Amino acid sequence: MLHDHGGLGTPILLLHGLMGSARTWRAHLPWLRPFGHLYTFDAAAHGRPAPPELTTEAFVADLARATSPITEPMVVIGHSMGGLHGWVFAATYPDRVRALVVEDIAPDFRGRTAADWAAMVGAWPQPFPDEQSVLDFFGPIAGRYFLNSFEHGPDGYRLHGSVETFRDISEEWGSRDFWSQWEAVRAPSLVIEGEHTITPPGQMRAMAESRPGTDYVRVSDAGHLVHDDQPERFREAVETFLRKVLAEG
Repeated sequence: MLHDHGGLGTPILLLHGLMGSARTWRAHLPWLRPFGHLYTFDAAAHGRPAPPELTTEAFVADLARATSPITEPMVVIGHSMGGLHGWVFAATYPDRVRALVVEDIAPDFRGRTAADWAAMVGAWPQPFPDEQSVLDFFGPIAGRYFLNSFEHGPDGYRLHGSVETFRDISEEWGSRDFWSQWEAVRAPSLVIEGEHTITPPGQMRAMAESRPGTDYVRVSDAGHLVHDDQPERFREAVETFLRKVLAEG
C-alpha cells in the first residue's frame, strides 16, 4: 500500500482521491523527486479491504499505521479525498507533517448526497475492453486518471473497489464538516482550487484566510483533477511552495 519511489531528503507523501490510486501521481514523480524522498499510497478500499467503519478517522488511522516507517516529518500532498485525509492526518499527528498541499477539496459538504453519483458510476459499462474504450468514455483527462486506477484483468478494465463503498465514503462528507480539523493544522499549507471545482463556493479561499501560513492558488481552466488538467500550473504552484517551506528548515 505504501510505495517507495526513491529520492533523498525530506519525505514527500502523495495521497490520491476517491476512486484513484497511487499510480495517478506517476507523471508528477520526476519533477517532485529533486525536492525529497517520494512515497505514494493506496488508500484502504481501493484495491484492498476497506476499514471496518467508513469514517475519515478510520482511513487516517490506516494511513498512520502504513506510514509509521517514515520517521521524519513529511510533506503531504493530497488530491480530493487525499487532501482531506492529509489535513486530518496533520491535525491528528502534528509532529509527523512538515508541510501540506490540499488540492480541490473543502471542509463542509453537508446536505449533499452521493446517491445520484453512485447510480451513474454503477451504470458504467464495465469492464472496459481496452485502453481506448476508457479514453473514449471518460475523455483524455479523466480517462487517463481511471486507466491509472482501474484493475486490469483478462476481460479489460474495471473499478478497483465497490461502488457502494465509494458511495458511503462520500456520503460521510455530506453528514459532517471538517473545519475543526482544518483549524487544528499547524503545518504551513497550500490549498489549490480548480476554476471548475466540485467544492462549495468560497470555502477553499476561506480555508486559507482562516489559518496563518496558508497560501491559496486558484487555477483557471482546471476541473477537479487540477494536477492532470493543468499540470504546469499545478507544478508551478507546488514547486514555489516547496522551495519556500523547505528553505525554512
